[in-house]
Amino acid sequence: MIAVALVVVTLSAFTLKPAPTGYKVGDVATDFSLKNIDGRMVSLKDYTSAKGFIVIFTCNHCPFSKAYEDRIVALDKQYSGLGYPVIAINPNNPVKQPEDSFENMRRRAKEKAFTFPYLFDEGQKIYPQYGATKTPHVYILQKTAKGNVVKYIGAIDDNYDDASAVKDKYVENAVNALLDNKEIQVKETKAIGCSIKA
Repeated sequence: MIAVALVVVTLSAFTLKPAPTGYKVGDVATDFSLKNIDGRMVSLKDYTSAKGFIVIFTCNHCPFSKAYEDRIVALDKQYSGLGYPVIAINPNNPVKQPEDSFENMRRRAKEKAFTFPYLFDEGQKIYPQYGATKTPHVYILQKTAKGNVVKYIGAIDDNYDDASAVKDKYVENAVNALLDNKEIQVKETKAIGCSIKA
């Protein structure tokens, strides 16, 4: 009887505790301080002239992430000068996925000529706050008096496989709307990619 009671109490504890879901559109994202591939610590507050950020959780090994690398570089080149730089974060545990080690991050960034910070979520503390589940997974933030407000969550576009066949450029459309002081039409999409390795 005691054993049954313990099981019930244990199950209740699990069912009553809500699973962390991360940010939703409209939430204010907290800042972070993560190590960049050049060894410097990078925070959003470092970008004093930014209007916002294109935060992308990505990694070295995932074929989806690799398929988007050139498009991520293009996004940074297109929008960093307009106030929306790309901030890439590797959320994976390198013990589980050695290809995503810090040294391999440095190597990959050099190979692909990344123009943006590529940060290591050491201890995996940041991606759960955001609620990222895939690589790549995008969060567009807008700098406001309240802080960095989440304006878009999801995929980069609607075709990971073929950049030339893309019909809906979700991130571009969202950032363009913010730059034009217009409402974002599509604020959330399903991120398509590899699961984050905890």
